[in-house]
Amino acid sequence: MAPRIGSKLAVKYYLERYLLPKINQPLTLALEEVDRLFEYPGIYKDFFGLLRSLHQEGRQQEIWKKLRLVIVHSTEAYVPMDINQSPFNVGLPIELPEFTPTQILDLAQRHQLEWSSTEVEQLRDMIGGHPYLVRLALYKIAHDGITLTNLLETASTVSGIFSNHLRHLSLILTKEQELGTAMTEIVNSPSTGKFSDAVRYKLKALGLVNLLNDEVIIRCKLYRQYFQNF
Repeated sequence: MAPRIGSKLAVKYYLERYLLPKINQPLTLALEEVDRLFEYPGIYKDFFGLLRSLHQEGRQQEIWKKLRLVIVHSTEAYVPMDINQSPFNVGLPIELPEFTPTQILDLAQRHQLEWSSTEVEQLRDMIGGHPYLVRLALYKIAHDGITLTNLLETASTVSGIFSNHLRHLSLILTKEQELGTAMTEIVNSPSTGKFSDAVRYKLKALGLVNLLNDEVIIRCKLYRQYFQNF
């Protein structure tokens, strides 16, 4: 059927005709790390358009209310999308907040690391409570034999454990010149200038800055060190 009517319509047809009518309770479809699809331009637009369409159907037709979508993604995978085709600007957004010192200490202990508040604060001084960076740091220390001292000394270098993450962000800022220019100003100036709301919120979505009233504040020392020479 898909070759005749198209993959998107085939999926909707199957759900509406064969699956949803046979269930008596909601069905939750959870998709994790969907941002990986951005690496495949020939796929992601149609796929995310399908998810947006399924969400819209759930608002209009009773049978589609049985389908619940949970989409887990990293905001660092910044790709401009048609707002009318994106599934990321509808529904209920839940943002993962920064880890607290207590949570970092608990996570370190779960990695069998004999840490105290001293090590936690040393790590936080470099990367704050950034969930992904904290998890990566603890994993590398616990499993790869890296010391906290070595991790901190090489954090913003090409030999550091965050190099792939930093390079990925750098590529985005290179392609999006307006964001790159703003980032350079933020890390090199004691007080930042005025940026458009679009620039502010794109940098926030990338996880690079925090917004406090009219101020744009670099998120952590790691980003300041790395992007000072951007």
